Amino acid sequence: MTELSTDTPPDVLDSQPIEHVRRDGVEYVVLGTAHVSRSSMEAVQAILERESFDAVAVELCESRAQGMRDPEAFKRMDLFQVIRQGKTGMVAASLILSSFQRRLAEQHGIEPGAEMQAGMSGAEAQQLPLWLVDREVGTTLKRAWRNVGFREKMGILGGLVGSLFEREDIGEDDIEQLKQGDMLEGAFREFASSSQSLYQALIAERDSYMAARLRQEASQAPEVRRVLVIVGAGHMKGLIGHLRDTDIEPATEVSQLSATPKGTPWFKWMAMALVLAVFGVIIYAFHKNPALGTDALRDWVLYTGGLAALGALLGGGHLLTALTSFVAAPLKPFRPGIPAGAVGALTEVWLRKPKVADFEALRHDITEWKGWWRNRVARVFVIFTLVNIGTIIGEYAAGIHIVRSLF
Repeated sequence: MTELSTDTPPDVLDSQPIEHVRRDGVEYVVLGTAHVSRSSMEAVQAILERESFDAVAVELCESRAQGMRDPEAFKRMDLFQVIRQGKTGMVAASLILSSFQRRLAEQHGIEPGAEMQAGMSGAEAQQLPLWLVDREVGTTLKRAWRNVGFREKMGILGGLVGSLFEREDIGEDDIEQLKQGDMLEGAFREFASSSQSLYQALIAERDSYMAARLRQEASQAPEVRRVLVIVGAGHMKGLIGHLRDTDIEPATEVSQLSATPKGTPWFKWMAMALVLAVFGVIIYAFHKNPALGTDALRDWVLYTGGLAALGALLGGGHLLTALTSFVAAPLKPFRPGIPAGAVGALTEVWLRKPKVADFEALRHDITEWKGWWRNRVARVFVIFTLVNIGTIIGEYAAGIHIVRSLF
């Protein structure tokens, strides 16, 4: 006779980090999660079913929450407006980060942020207030970019680009280890661990921001006495510390941490000084000998325009896209604020208007590097980037060549 097993399955909440914090008469139940984890999603569902709360707070900003509520919204993206408003780089970075999460999700059959979606759905089902307490991802990336030095900037770019080419499968156990970190930190793990300024913008500031947002929301809802807080477990220690000990007025702290710091002007000034110096040399060449001046001006056009056009072609752009990039790059000093990459990208959108199928396939195509060239939407961002890189290299190459030819 077969003996029946008396073992009971482990409780899904047993393996989840949970902390209780009291502040100003409110109990915050902080549940730490991994952003691509089935057990985390199940834990959120379980705690909402078993316990009573007055509100639910999730580690989401308004734009990310809207993306979860309306996952098809990206299909309505107006590429012309994205380029004209100077948001090309930020949208490209967001797409790369989403491709990192999408690749993990496809490996393990669970949507990225499913535990946050479970929190939102649970709050709606129980008619509880939903608090979106994370800082806008665009603000976080801007602060990270502007608060760090050149090496860290290269780390951000390297982390973004590297995530496109990383193809190694990640096991369930490794995904559970994400509970010790953060998805943004995961994308830049090597540099975030060694750069205090980068870690500060990506992780520590958001701990402070979310703690302030929780206090801010609680102060505006006196009827709320118990809140479920769903955050990545890498934020738990910092958030709880700020929630317990920080006495700064929450509205003041939120305002300070939402501000975008001014970028360090030295890089722009250096680039402008280089271009002015090259044009000064060209004018000197014309003064010395008109033939030399003509040769110098020709070299400027060929180097900047040629490498910008090469960038467009390497990005899979149309021949006319390459031609407009060739024309736009040498004229960069006369239209500050409008990079040659924007001109090339706008031309590409006009010539090869993305189809509905491109938007529908975008979420899948961006999970592999070849898809960025295959998809008409993603290709626009590749062209924008490569044309700008080609222009910058062309400026330096032209300057060196012109100076060497004259002196």
